[in-house]
Amino acid sequence: MQGPLDAQQLDRIIEMAWEDRTPFEAIDYQFGLKEKDVIKLMRSHLKRSSFNLWRKRVNSGVSQKHLKKRSTEINRFKCSRQRAISGNKISKR
Repeated sequence: MQGPLDAQQLDRIIEMAWEDRTPFEAIDYQFGLKEKDVIKLMRSHLKRSSFNLWRKRVNSGVSQKHLKKRSTEINRFKCSRQRAISGNKISKR
């Protein structure tokens, strides 16, 4: 893991962790956090009930957080409309 994370980075990591189609590998690629580190971060920054709901969803099969469980048709980390990692803003059409 890199140095301490600022508030904007924490918010982005939590947002990526909540997104069903964003795999843990994408978080590792962008922020250097392994799955176990993301779990620790989520546990410490979410209410207990929110954390429990998140873990249940990640492990339920609905979420595609693990690349091995993903469909082979999904071959990217980000939405096709998303800009390169520069603030992660959706580009205007």
